Amino acid sequence: QVQLVESGGGLVQAGGSLRLSCFASGRTSSSYVSAWFRQAPGNEREFIASISWSGGSTRYADSVKGRFTISRDNAKNTVFLQMNRLKPDDTAVYYCAAAYSTIYYIPSDFPYWGQGTQVTVSS
Repeated sequence: QVQLVESGGGLVQAGGSLRLSCFASGRTSSSYVSAWFRQAPGNEREFIASISWSGGSTRYADSVKGRFTISRDNAKNTVFLQMNRLKPDDTAVYYCAAAYSTIYYIPSDFPYWGQGTQVTVSS
């Protein structure tokens, strides 16, 4: 079992930046893939970014590629999402997720979730 807690959300103007953090506890000695998803009101939860245990492999949704960067510090059991050049369309609840393996990077692949943190981007 892995427990996840996100932090770092808030209100920011368009063009601004935020950095989200996700702290993991529990069975963190085993390697796992970490990911960020987001969900806006009325929308399905969508994949944003993922990172392998080693940090050597990352992937991003097209909507955030070039603006968001995912990273991790395994010594601190923390995964980060640096979000730059934010847009009003980025407004959503952002969730951290973890899985010991994943194929399709869809929500059902990830058994462990944080409670979410709200990000609001004003125009």
